[in-house]
Amino acid sequence: MATVGLRDVVDEDLDAIFDQMRDPVAVHMTAFTAEDPDDRAEFDAHLHRLRTSPDITLLAITVNGVLAGTIASFPVGADIEITYWLDRAYWGQGIATAAVRAFLTTIPVRPVIARAASDNAGSLAVLRKTGFTKTGTEIAYANQRGKEIEETVLRLDTPC
Repeated sequence: MATVGLRDVVDEDLDAIFDQMRDPVAVHMTAFTAEDPDDRAEFDAHLHRLRTSPDITLLAITVNGVLAGTIASFPVGADIEITYWLDRAYWGQGIATAAVRAFLTTIPVRPVIARAASDNAGSLAVLRKTGFTKTGTEIAYANQRGKEIEETVLRLDTPC
């Protein structure tokens, strides 16, 4: 059985995270990504902002000690929102669900908001399994689809 863990993102993770976040299948599924996932300079600048902002928590997701993805929380207005990215090699194994559950225990406030492209069934399933409920949908421009698409907005009110 896989052991899922969370830890700080370290410099040695950046090459692997960059590769994960430009996987064409994952990028299409996520939809709301960087305009150019292959732009390493923009990626490095973005990760630097995430890692140094006092308002953002960014952690590495590990499986048996191996980097498998990232998970983060950040403020949006008065709310806290979470996001995560999992290497496609780990999809469908319960890794994302375990990582989100563990991460939510580190967030002391509620509600917590999450969003996913409405056709991203895997991510929506993870969020439902971890207690999020759908509050609505929005239409937003998705860089990786080159058009506006529907995004599902979810909310978690209960403590973990």
